[in-house]
Amino acid sequence: MKNPSKLLLTYLAAFFLFACGETSNEQLFDSSLLPKRSIEETEKVIEDFIMAEDEAVIQIPEGFYEINTQLILDNKSNVTIKGAGLKNTVLSFRNLKTGGEGVKIVGTNITIEDLTIEDAPGDGIKAQHTDGITFRRINVTWTHGDKSKNGTYAIYPVQCKNVLIEESIASHSRDAGIYVGQSENIVVKNSLAFGNVAGIEIENCDNAEVFGNIARNNAGGILVFNLPGLPKSDGKGTKIYNNQIIDNNHENFATPLGEDPNGNTVTMIPPGSGVILLAAKEVEIYGNEILRNKTTGIAVASYQITGFPSEAPNWSPYTSDVYIHDNQYDRSKGFPDLTREMGQLISIYNAHGKAKTQDIVYDGIWDESISESIESNPMNLCISEPKISELYFTRFYLMDGDDNIESFDDPIPFSNCQVSVKTDKSFISGL
Repeated sequence: MKNPSKLLLTYLAAFFLFACGETSNEQLFDSSLLPKRSIEETEKVIEDFIMAEDEAVIQIPEGFYEINTQLILDNKSNVTIKGAGLKNTVLSFRNLKTGGEGVKIVGTNITIEDLTIEDAPGDGIKAQHTDGITFRRINVTWTHGDKSKNGTYAIYPVQCKNVLIEESIASHSRDAGIYVGQSENIVVKNSLAFGNVAGIEIENCDNAEVFGNIARNNAGGILVFNLPGLPKSDGKGTKIYNNQIIDNNHENFATPLGEDPNGNTVTMIPPGSGVILLAAKEVEIYGNEILRNKTTGIAVASYQITGFPSEAPNWSPYTSDVYIHDNQYDRSKGFPDLTREMGQLISIYNAHGKAKTQDIVYDGIWDESISESIESNPMNLCISEPKISELYFTRFYLMDGDDNIESFDDPIPFSNCQVSVKTDKSFISGL
């Protein structure tokens, strides 16, 4: 849907005042109150990273460290980076002039824990090509007021295996707070993501579990995406359960789409989105509190809705094999967003009246090579929620583009099935 209709523009004018996103620069503590460490003490931290050998433990004592270079751990094994607590040890990169990430890790069996990373010019902490990476009790954030200048990702493992993120906090990133991309074997648990464009994002990944987390006050709470043209194509097998996905009504402050034809998909997230699936495969969503997200609790969409090119080798644009069950919903938070096309679609064309927040929306785009009719549920979307007849569910018809947009409110064709999503977190001992 690339061009709003006249009807849409009418409602845009009528409801725009109610669609403004909430903003916040909330911080969990004031790092400026910590003792500022000397140049010599700061250089000792930098030296410890440079000189680290396999099996090293890098201890970073309490204090506020102003660091003007990247901290890089390159191709090491069995290393632990340990602070004195996320409210006690702060690594500030606000004076970093070169490089992107604050901390960059490549290696095997690396743990980073008990510290805070602030104001990196790019990503807060990035792990790449690492087998066995644990982020435990870390806090990554940006503290200045201009959010458009914040880094892209706070906690960012990409092209990794055996990833554990636990008891950590990610805030104010201009893309995703906790982002795991092109990786396999992932657990994100008992963590907090707030004030980001996307709270938690699993992208082109295999075998992921996301549970026990709080995603609040982001534009979108939890995302499962498969994007084309990446070194790892379609991911599959994600469980999202027992999370609090609440009040994700923050403005979307992502960098505007540029000249890249694939753009940046998070710019399209309408504020007020709880969970978004985009070209996702084998996803189970259950036992979550999905509350007061003003546009929709869950959005199930295929990649064609972005308007970007939707063909790539070994990749499918369709979302398929999704099982949504036993979640709680609350749609009491104002009006749906009108600043993004998906929000406009949901607001104007939903099946329950104009400007109505939805519990579940389905773009209704299906693979016609499988079936001529969506009523046969060719993409295997399965919904088994309590009191399903009371859900605000909308399925759209978008196959003719803007010329013939229709909506339907009956979830029953999608309620008589169940998907078995298999994941395995045995790669982490004790879970």
